[in-house]
Amino acid sequence: MPTILVIYDSASGNTEKMAHAVVEGVKGVEGMKVVVKKADQASPEDLLNTDGIILGSPCYFGQMSAKMKSFIDKSLKVYRKLDGKVGAAFTSSGSSVSGAETTLLSLVEAMLIHGMVVMGRSEGMHYGAASVGPPDEKIVDNCKDLGLRIANTVAKLTK
Repeated sequence: MPTILVIYDSASGNTEKMAHAVVEGVKGVEGMKVVVKKADQASPEDLLNTDGIILGSPCYFGQMSAKMKSFIDKSLKVYRKLDGKVGAAFTSSGSSVSGAETTLLSLVEAMLIHGMVVMGRSEGMHYGAASVGPPDEKIVDNCKDLGLRIANTVAKLTK
């Protein structure tokens, strides 16, 4: 069964709400398994047993959180073993000019270095879903769409 792993960090609960919306979107594809883990509870080996990986982090000073960065640093243990897996990212920040795009790009950059296929979006939120403060209905819908698009892509690639 195709599997998508959602790994996130959240201090305020905003990124966690986004993670749950992403999971809901993934579940919109029949036959797709989804696993959710917090960054400090995930291991690099978790990345091996999945077809898609979606990372979510709060934005701190235009960068991902220390817990997410620590997880990504540990992923060196599985370097060159993630080629072709589908990836995407989401983030939450405290204000509209606090670095959400740079946070998303740093998450995406790590996936690209691992040889993953990263999904963008042509209609706004190009680098992934982003929220300023608590995710409103529009952001929740964007997160669901992110999960659904990744799940649909994984389904096509694992046929």
